[in-house]
Amino acid sequence: MARIMVLDDVLDAVVLIEKILTKQGHEVAGFTDEEEALRYVRKHRVDLAVLDIKLGKMNGIEVLAELKRIDPAIRAVMLTGYPTVAGARQALRLGADEYCVKPIDKDELEIKVARVLERTALKM
Repeated sequence: MARIMVLDDVLDAVVLIEKILTKQGHEVAGFTDEEEALRYVRKHRVDLAVLDIKLGKMNGIEVLAELKRIDPAIRAVMLTGYPTVAGARQALRLGADEYCVKPIDKDELEIKVARVLERTALKM
């Protein structure tokens, strides 16, 4: 299975996503702090990042851009409680693979994560 990094400024959201994805067999590292998450990705190979767009110090788009500088192959699923067409376009332009609206729907998250990982496996 995949190594997944989750970043959300709300701890309950991180814990929920960790539980959902761990039950799917993935190795999940969760963070509420952008710098900690980026340090983790610099030290560990990560297949997929699940990022909230609205964070504390940075926004998810900025984190995604930095992740792509660290590892251009990293895949991303963006989360937002404030969906906008402009935000979705910007995330996709920077390389996000999927976009989920909060509150998190377990089935939708599982399907989108599986879809991204499947597409990544097909490219290899």
